[in-house]
Amino acid sequence: MTEQSPITQTIHIAVAQLNPTVGDVAGNLAKAREARAEAAREGAQLLLLTELFISGYPPEDLVLKPAFIRACWKAVEKLAADTADGGPGVVVGFPRQDETGRYNSVAVLDGGKVLFIRDKVDLPNYGEFDEKRVFDEGTIAGPVNFRGVRIGIPICEEIWNDLGICETLAEAGAEILLVPNGSPYYRGKVDVRHQVALRQVIESGLPLIFAAQVGGQDELVFDGASFGFNADKTLAFQMSQFETALAVTTWKKNSSGWHCTEGPMAHIPEGEEADYRACLLGFRDYVNKNGFKSVVLGLSGGIDSAICAAIAVDALGEERVRTVMLPYRYTSEDSLKDAADCAKALGCRYDIVPIEEPVTGFSSALSDLFEGTDSGITEENLQSRARGTILMAISNKFGSMVVTTGNKSEMSVGYATLYGDMNGGFNPIKDLYKMQVYALSRWRNLHVPPGALGPSGEVIPANIIDKAPSAELRPNQTDQDSLPPYPVLDDILECLVEKEMAVEEIVARGHDVATVHRVEHLLYLAEYKRRQSAPGVKITKKNFGRDRRYPITNRFRDR
Repeated sequence: MTEQSPITQTIHIAVAQLNPTVGDVAGNLAKAREARAEAAREGAQLLLLTELFISGYPPEDLVLKPAFIRACWKAVEKLAADTADGGPGVVVGFPRQDETGRYNSVAVLDGGKVLFIRDKVDLPNYGEFDEKRVFDEGTIAGPVNFRGVRIGIPICEEIWNDLGICETLAEAGAEILLVPNGSPYYRGKVDVRHQVALRQVIESGLPLIFAAQVGGQDELVFDGASFGFNADKTLAFQMSQFETALAVTTWKKNSSGWHCTEGPMAHIPEGEEADYRACLLGFRDYVNKNGFKSVVLGLSGGIDSAICAAIAVDALGEERVRTVMLPYRYTSEDSLKDAADCAKALGCRYDIVPIEEPVTGFSSALSDLFEGTDSGITEENLQSRARGTILMAISNKFGSMVVTTGNKSEMSVGYATLYGDMNGGFNPIKDLYKMQVYALSRWRNLHVPPGALGPSGEVIPANIIDKAPSAELRPNQTDQDSLPPYPVLDDILECLVEKEMAVEEIVARGHDVATVHRVEHLLYLAEYKRRQSAPGVKITKKNFGRDRRYPITNRFRDR
């Protein structure tokens, strides 16, 4: 008796990492239809879209509005009707509501109808996630039979925790796992996702496809980098990061199960490149999705405004970026030259609006009230607030969004002026510490990221990177007059903010105890400022706003 060869089956699964817009149900449906048409042209039988794709992710309190839920369901029905043409079926995420509750759901569409719906069981409620507030927990559902292939569909968070959902799906007969995700970027996130997926592959014994959204949504950046693992723990395919894409993967089945035989293997950027591209994508989408035609920012000759200008030009193109130098009597010749050189290198518009007269006007108006007091921070802040007022006037007149340029080190310790340099609609470097700003600036001078509209070469003059940082609000001022050196400050802040370390642990790293106490005090003291700051791109695991939610009124100090 001769041994028979195993029967081999093949399925082509298209993975779409697209850029939906929250609330744009019609636009998101159009993107899904375009992706399905492309998948059909490339011979796919099934198209996998991402979590809550129809609504955009995260929809937050929009799902509390019945009209929005109805619009999403109508879009799902229209997409389902499209599948009557015999082309690819679709796995798509959407919010739904029935008499039992409101759910984060996924539908499988095929043959002109909604073949299967399953509701998310494990709702994340930490960091940037707040799903338990707006969704109800679903019930665990088994696999769905799609054209003879039994597919399990765990939804995002359900593979991140040890609830055994993937193992349960395997026990119920699933042959392959398709995971639609809304997984925001932070530094090193791709490796984290791979480890999470591998754990589920090991526990379930099944291959897994992880589809990840792309694009900026307020502070969050979704970086794509969709991937798959075979059941033998080898990487099946890897899609690009920070780019929309559709890839058709080929899976063949033999006696040992399904195995990917064809799919992309894209390079994944690391370090400064990844962070810069996240800032670029988040900034571009915030400006474009909110309908701003252009942006304006104060270009001071310092490192923060220079890198923000570079990000803006890379994201939008030089014709949509306006920079303004707002000099006062303390502005150095170096700063004037550096700002002009930076604008010239980037090719964007550069205007000079002196603030001597408005500052003098404010000082004159307050002279009687301030008589007999010493000049100090109040008068320094008048300079910043004059600049902020002028930038907002330009914004009002020409419809340009003001870009605010404070880094995370400054935002942490309150080294920023409310209604002055904190004015603005969005901050691309809000979650970057000062030393990271320097590192990204050096990186950008050597590289042009994919999709950037800015020029190559040195776009941030070397003198801006090399000189001591200064707010230039008084003669010969430097940041280090009132702050620890930035390498010291940043390490202490990362310990306090990202790692929630105790003061004694930070001191054990070699820091002066008085300095750590002072930085901790400044961190807590500045909470009221951060509550009034513009949103900005999330880069770290714990950004201010969505992730770190400390009370403004707070007397705790770690003594």
